Amino acid sequence: MVTPENFSVEGGGQRGPLFERNGVPGTSNAPVDMDTAIVLLGAGVTAITHPLLYVKLLIQVGHEPLAPTVGTTMFGRKVLYLPGFFSYGQRLNTGTPMPFPEGMPYARHIIRVDGKSGLFRGLSPRVMSSAISTMVRSKVKQAVPGENTENVSNRDDLKTSFRKVVRETSHEMVVQCLSRIATHPFHVISVRCMAQFVGREVKYRGLFSCVAKIFQEEGVTGFFVGLIPHVLGEVIFLWCCNLLAHLINTYAVDDNFSQAPAVRSYTKFVMGIAVSVLTYPFMLVADLMAVNNCGLAAGLPPNSPIFKSWVHCWRHLGVQGQLFRGSSFFFRRVPVAVTALE
Repeated sequence: MVTPENFSVEGGGQRGPLFERNGVPGTSNAPVDMDTAIVLLGAGVTAITHPLLYVKLLIQVGHEPLAPTVGTTMFGRKVLYLPGFFSYGQRLNTGTPMPFPEGMPYARHIIRVDGKSGLFRGLSPRVMSSAISTMVRSKVKQAVPGENTENVSNRDDLKTSFRKVVRETSHEMVVQCLSRIATHPFHVISVRCMAQFVGREVKYRGLFSCVAKIFQEEGVTGFFVGLIPHVLGEVIFLWCCNLLAHLINTYAVDDNFSQAPAVRSYTKFVMGIAVSVLTYPFMLVADLMAVNNCGLAAGLPPNSPIFKSWVHCWRHLGVQGQLFRGSSFFFRRVPVAVTALE
């Protein structure tokens, strides 16, 4: 499946015929231009989606500055809802839920505190991470071309088709792991810049000062905190997504069906959405470990325990029933334990 990150290789990896100028063969700049376009596109998408991820990160670290509101379920039971990026309001003087979003309370809260520019705190390291990821993926795929398995069908020998999927997934795993290792330091910097909102710190500001601060206090290992759960989550996502898509395309989609190619083209995309829900706890733990015990209020008691390892963090979230905290912006209920205490 072509994505903004791998399109530069799949679409521009093949060299076309070189143009001649005055009878002298020229050099095609199409692959370079394509890589530049993908980097710029990735930077634009990163900037547009950053406020959403900023709010998500604050929810992940457990920062809830806005009071919950009373709402009703579809069965009429009253529950407490926490505000997300979007929330549902109530009709004035009636208490009847309105069928449209009233606004963005969490985002408005950030704007009231930091101004509109505050919504883009931590953006620059994310842009750097996106650009480096694109370049790493492009170079690795050009150096070690993968095998295309988009056309695998149930007419192929089952063992042969399965081996193709395993080879493709192994190649994707290597690319993803190398990309994650190269970009994880920027992810740590971005997460810490955003998490400063909780305690109003100014410890992490410019990109270069952040690098110096982390290296001075934690050494090289400080740039890779939370790397293991992040890599594990992405590896599990790749294997589950590709294998499930292969099984569905092989056993559930008949080649005699006229729309079989169209169905197969969307299978991996749909499986990606489903599997991403299951692997979300790995991403949550990785983000929490990035701010854990780094000197910020978001990673210190009473806002957060000090975790000995990412496994300790996982177990703590599991006991609290918070392994999917921040996975949704909609209908976020107050945890039952908290409601009981109140």
